[in-house]
Amino acid sequence: MSLNAKALALSGGIVWGLSIFGTTLLSVTTGLGRAMMEVYGSIHPGYSITYAGAFVGLAYSFVCASVGLFVFAKLYNYFESKFK
Repeated sequence: MSLNAKALALSGGIVWGLSIFGTTLLSVTTGLGRAMMEVYGSIHPGYSITYAGAFVGLAYSFVCASVGLFVFAKLYNYFESKFK
């Protein structure tokens, strides 16, 4: 069974992007998850725990997850075909 790389990349990017977006908004309004989001901000330049930062985090996390999952699916399909 091979993986559809585009579908996995898109769906994973959406889920991860919305997760970071929601966690950032939660941190802005209540302070919950602030330590985790500060670590996230140290990795991604331009990200901050603000309303605008939620959109920056959404974009970063969508792109990072999409690229990572696309590469994962391609590697999986490659090795799956080699070891049949």
